[in-house]
Formats: sequence, structure tokens, C-alpha cells
Amino acid sequence: MAQTFSVPDAVELAVVERSGFVESRHSGSAIVLDADGVVQRTLGDVEAPILPRSSLKPLQALGCLTAGAELDGERLGLATASHSGTDRHVSVVRSILDLADLDESALGCPAAWPGDTATRDEMVRELGQPQAIRMNCSGKHAAMLLACRANGWDTATYLDVTHPLQAHIREVIERLTGTKTTTVAIDGCGAPVYTMSLSSLARAVHRIGTSSERSPFALHRAAGTLVRTVREHPWTIDGPDRPDTVAIESLGVFAKGGAEGVMVMVAPDGTTVALKTLDGSGRVATAVALTLLVRAGALRAADVAQMLPRLPLSISGGGQDVGAIRPTV
Repeated sequence: MAQTFSVPDAVELAVVERSGFVESRHSGSAIVLDADGVVQRTLGDVEAPILPRSSLKPLQALGCLTAGAELDGERLGLATASHSGTDRHVSVVRSILDLADLDESALGCPAAWPGDTATRDEMVRELGQPQAIRMNCSGKHAAMLLACRANGWDTATYLDVTHPLQAHIREVIERLTGTKTTTVAIDGCGAPVYTMSLSSLARAVHRIGTSSERSPFALHRAAGTLVRTVREHPWTIDGPDRPDTVAIESLGVFAKGGAEGVMVMVAPDGTTVALKTLDGSGRVATAVALTLLVRAGALRAADVAQMLPRLPLSISGGGQDVGAIRPTV
């Protein structure tokens, strides 16, 4: 059975300090590509297969675009998102479904409460219930449905691994990673997700992050548009005060976190990081990726230090800050 890298193949990425005592350590693997796509640094095993989870969404969104889904602006941002389910996010997802002449019942993702605390509290006060459109992957699913409509493909089975849309997305993933997929799993939202190495994921994201909208190749033009759109509308890909949105707003990076501690990030100059924590904790992923970009010379340390307080890195004790989560790469 395929599996991710093991404990001996991981390295320490971050520690959790409480009152000066190192309480926990997060290990994992990471890879840094320079602006030209050349491997600059590796930590741990970057060739073992992993599941990229939602860090695969930029590739899946490009699959939808190249399959004929006409998306731009905020709609394209939502197609790439793990959004927090605010009313603003939901409004855009509904607009994608409207383009497909479909309603929320067509979404194949499970019902969920919004990740945004204020929105969830308001729904509870109004005796609301979990909804598929509030699920963080609903934008991706709406984009998939729109792509199906553009081709006359069945929308009831769009999540089947053998569906024409999923076959096309898999082909796009293989083109961007430069490797054949061998193992498929089912993501939390019900869509197929494919194993790949961190090095393959980094290569794909670097190609996306450095693509030009003036490229002679349609896939790369679409990738350039996607990255520009997310940078212009960072709220779409995550949500207010959430890590991906904060990093994009503050530093101009392209960032996409995934479940189980996966993160991909591209600096404005094209330097790219892909990482995964072995224990699946995502709480260190953004800070570690940013630190690796600083070490690579792609971001200014002072700029990163200024935005890090906006991330949930503080450790509290007795209602006061008594420590912090600290990258050690």
C-alpha cells in the first residue's frame, strides 16, 4: 500500500514553546525551488508519495478552465478555494451554479457548517443547518459542474473517477507535475485526489505560479490568469483573517494550504515551497513556508516578521501569551 514518508525520513520543521519550554515538535518534509524551478533545498524525503489534499485545487481549477468552464475574477478565485463559508463566498458560489443553470442540490460535496466563526454563530442563532454550499470545497464543485455543462457531460456522476471531467483533470495534473498518477483516493469533499511526491507538487505549482497570461500555450495562459486573480482577490481563496488570505494580502505570495499539513507557496519572484507535516498538523504550515522563502532570499525577513502576528501562532496560559509556535527550518 502506498504511504507517505515515515518518521526517520522527516525533519523538524517547527516547535511549540510554552514559557520557554519546548512542549511539542512538528516534523515533516519540504522542498524549495528557485525562481527558475531548480531545486534549491530539500528537508526530509521529498520523493515519497503524499496526498496533496486541497493544495491540489489550483490544478483542479485549471482542469475545469481548460475543459471549458468560463470563470474569471472572484468566481475563479472561489474555484481554487478552501473558503470559510461566509455569505460573500456563498454568493459567488451561487453565481457559478447560476451560470451552469443548476441549484445547490447539484453539489456533490457534503453539508457543513461554515469555517467562519461569526457566520456559523449567526446561522446557529437563526436555527440554520449545515449546507453543502457552506462546505469549504463548494466553489471547486461548482466549477466542476460548470465544466460539465460546457461539455454536455452528466452532472449527477461528476465525482466518479472515470467521469470525463475527472479524466481531463487527471490529464492536466499529469501535464503539470510531469509524472503519471498511480494511486487515487477520495478527498474529504468527495472528489478524487491523487498521490504525488512533494517534488512533483512543487514542480506543478512552480509552473502555475510563474506562468504568463501571454503564453502561447492555453494551459499556461489560464494558470497566469488564475494566479493573478487570487492575488487580486485574496479573500476568495480562504477568508477574513485566515492564513492563506493573510499571506497573500500581506506579502503578495500565491498560497494554498491543504488538509493534513500540506502547503504550497510561490513568492512574487517565482521561488516555490511545498511541504507536509508528518503528523498532519496545519498550524505550522504557513509560518514554515514563509520562513523557507525568507531563507531562500525570496521574501524580506522584516516583512514576514511584521505579518506573522496575524497568524494563530501564540500559545496562551492563564489568558495571556506565554509562548509561540516557532519554525526551526
